[in-house]
Amino acid sequence: MAALTACANAPAGPAAVTALDPGAPEGPGAGQADPGLPERLAGAVSGDAAYAHLQELERIADANDGNRAVGTPGYDASLDYVVSTLREAGYEVRTPSFDVRTFTSNAARLTVADAPVPTEVLSFSPATPPGGLTAPLSVRARTPQDPTPGCEAEDYTGMPAGAIAVVERGVCPFGQKSQLAGAAGAGAVIIVNTEDAALPATLGDTPEVVPTASVTRSAGEDLQDGQQATLLLDTTIAQQTSRNVIAETTTGDPDRVLVAGAHLDSAPEGAGINDNGSGSAALLEVAQKLGPAPPAAQKVRFAWWGAEEIGLVGATKYVEGLSEQDRARIGLYLNFDMVASPNPAYFVYDGDDSDGLGGEPGPPGSETAERVLTDALVAAGAPGPEGTAFDGRSDYGPFIDAGIPAGGLFTGAEEQKTPEQAQKWGGTAGQSFDPCYHTPCDRLTNIDRTALDRNLTAMGSAIGRFAVDLTGVPMR
Repeated sequence: MAALTACANAPAGPAAVTALDPGAPEGPGAGQADPGLPERLAGAVSGDAAYAHLQELERIADANDGNRAVGTPGYDASLDYVVSTLREAGYEVRTPSFDVRTFTSNAARLTVADAPVPTEVLSFSPATPPGGLTAPLSVRARTPQDPTPGCEAEDYTGMPAGAIAVVERGVCPFGQKSQLAGAAGAGAVIIVNTEDAALPATLGDTPEVVPTASVTRSAGEDLQDGQQATLLLDTTIAQQTSRNVIAETTTGDPDRVLVAGAHLDSAPEGAGINDNGSGSAALLEVAQKLGPAPPAAQKVRFAWWGAEEIGLVGATKYVEGLSEQDRARIGLYLNFDMVASPNPAYFVYDGDDSDGLGGEPGPPGSETAERVLTDALVAAGAPGPEGTAFDGRSDYGPFIDAGIPAGGLFTGAEEQKTPEQAQKWGGTAGQSFDPCYHTPCDRLTNIDRTALDRNLTAMGSAIGRFAVDLTGVPMR
């Protein structure tokens, strides 16, 4: 990734004091926690101000080849904007670097029985030979007795050497399917989505994978065992350096830290204004309104992560780089990824897996985050929030893996809204929560202002609550 511009290394402007406590002294021992902080912060944050940040992120994308993906000038400019805004608010800001593999797809084509089939390459797929790979399809049929298609070595028994394995999406990581198929002799893998929609996905850092692409459910249903197919994937994988953004309050207990984070990078396909400009902009507005010296019991650390879209890299490298003591100092992590989807849901991460959605319970304290965030959403006007699986799909993943309790808000991505949800929340049943997910149309026109306002208010309330009171989150 290109080096940060001078803006990221510029001296801080005049120190700002928090708008919520203009007379607050600075320093870790300054003042006492104010129980009125959550209500005041929730009332102070402005959806219009957050939307202004989104306008700037779209302007940045438009000036930089239409996206803000990691490893691009658009990401660098987005990072510079967040840094300068935080410094103007009086924060000291760090931009710790990390190494990251970046991925570029130049072409993805699939032909079956001489007919083209729309396909998408999975991020970090190896390239096929320049002229493509021509081989018979080997359809790995899912049976009612197999809830984990393509996730075990025996799922590829009997596959002809060099074949293109066709495997249904489900349960285990895509990299695991590709690795197992390659070990069994497959020349490539086609993942069949469980919906009639594109499947934006990644192989991550899984070693020894083979060229891997995806097709929609209906396209996959037409693929027959033994059909001759040609798969062409022209991809490039490179090693670069990227950065996160970290800013924290000067007040609050440094041994009991609340971390609130959002990923700043977009997918390569577009400007990423909902995913995840919305979470980044809302978090920036909360940080501005809270200010660097609030009357809080806990130190509050704000984080904007890089390279989430290619495997949660920025957050993972951050957690891995913490000492054991520093990990123990983090009382709770709150994650905000997509909070203004155009056909919105009102989801809260299911911290205790009480909804049985296929994830895992988070570390103790995650259930408290779920309850507080749910109550905050209801108070902000969101009817009947629902749980969403703690499946590690966003930047909370490395935190819960490290035993740090977590929670967060989410307005939905490629999944479809049910009739019951449409009746409760409005919007359109049978349509994705975000039809522009990972596409060029993820722009300002893709933002639901009501969802943004409600989630922002809930964020202010919950961050304020945990800043003054971590009751329900055990010490580790």
